[in-house]
Amino acid sequence: MNNDYNSLFYHALLDAIQASVLVVDDKLRIQSANRNFLEKGRRSASNTLGRPLAEVIPRVILENTDIEGRIQDVAKSGVPLHGQRMTYRAPGIPMRIYYYSLQPIKVAGHRPQIMILLEDITEQVRLSEEVRRVERHLASVVNSANDMVLSIDIEGRILTWNLAAEQLTGFSFFSVKNTQFLERCAETHQPDVRKMLAEMLTEDSSRTAEWPLIKTNGSSILVSWVLSPMKDDHGKTIGVVAVGRDLTEQKKMELQLRQSQKLAALGVMAGGIAHEIRNPLAVCSSAAQFLLEDNLEETFRKECAHKICVGIQRTSAIIENLLRFARPSTKTDMAEVALVEVIYQTLTLIENESRLKKITVNKQFDGKEIMVRGEPTLLQQVFMNLFLNAINAMPNGGELTIRVYHSDTEVFVEVSDTGIGIPSNMLERIFDPFHTTSVVGEGTGLGLSICYSIVRQHLGSIDVDSSPDWGSRFTIRLPKL
Repeated sequence: MNNDYNSLFYHALLDAIQASVLVVDDKLRIQSANRNFLEKGRRSASNTLGRPLAEVIPRVILENTDIEGRIQDVAKSGVPLHGQRMTYRAPGIPMRIYYYSLQPIKVAGHRPQIMILLEDITEQVRLSEEVRRVERHLASVVNSANDMVLSIDIEGRILTWNLAAEQLTGFSFFSVKNTQFLERCAETHQPDVRKMLAEMLTEDSSRTAEWPLIKTNGSSILVSWVLSPMKDDHGKTIGVVAVGRDLTEQKKMELQLRQSQKLAALGVMAGGIAHEIRNPLAVCSSAAQFLLEDNLEETFRKECAHKICVGIQRTSAIIENLLRFARPSTKTDMAEVALVEVIYQTLTLIENESRLKKITVNKQFDGKEIMVRGEPTLLQQVFMNLFLNAINAMPNGGELTIRVYHSDTEVFVEVSDTGIGIPSNMLERIFDPFHTTSVVGEGTGLGLSICYSIVRQHLGSIDVDSSPDWGSRFTIRLPKL
């Protein structure tokens, strides 16, 4: 009874094992086989038990794995063998992949036996290969991207660095791996980089920034970055993924567009500026003719000399303002700017144009100088475009009002006119490139688009209200220093 119970328990235990189990003796004859092995091999116990291992497992597999020799070695040494791989295909079923282990069994009074434990890893291998295929595909996508793609750990060290980053900077991945990302950025921007990377570790949202990246030759390229937090399986931020785009060509194009718009604005003002310069020159010419005469009273001579000096200074100031406005800006870094002073300088350029068009200019400033962070020539171009647009909107004269006021954090500049207004169906599109309400040949459609771009570059915004009944009002908001 005891022997029967032990036998039943032994076979029940083997059948409960999820892996395939064979027990063979030192002559390589099968003594036991569990249900898992019989079902996967599509065999019965009667044509399996007592048979040589070579009749159950194909000879080609036995030769490739040398499992017979290893079984005999384990039987002699008594030392188990673990973690060997075997590919097995039974008739009529797909190929299966196993890890097998050999465990010696010694029972007193009996010949040595070896238990073969085969664990089916076919699905794990398939999933592993699929994961590797996906990883290779993702790596190929990242390396094929024209934009720089890199990942940074929580300590700011570079983990990955794609081919585009290598080509744009000249640094290979192996030369930057595990180095600080800060070291790749221009020194003046490193505090901003350090601050944003620290903030990314506690935030879930993506961030954008523009930071120059240093090349191997020591020069730098301006890069637009999109930074996103990198999460682990538990949702914890373990780093940052940064995608960067070289802005060199874009900035060059923007500069060309801005310069073309400046030239267009100068063309509009050319007639008025010529008249503005001609007046002081005429005074200088008359005064100089008087000075050529003999017996000129000393008082009158001094008066003529004074008028010549004043006329030259006035003409020089007009020319200097024109040159300052017309020449391309070589500065890219922001600095402290006296906003009202920039507006006054721009108003001097349109002074004669507004007078010829019978336009009254109202200036509503609070008398206190307001400082912002920006680039003076770019801000001047914004105001110039808005002033000229307002003048063109009042062909029969009117009022141009410039109002400057501020809150604790922002500065507001309102440019209002009493012109013809903007149709309501066009208000949403006026900041689009090449959208214009001017007749052909009188406008490029770039002015307001460039204004929008420059204001955004200064971290501000620009809005418009308009009605045919009262005209238009553009409001610029800029961060206050």
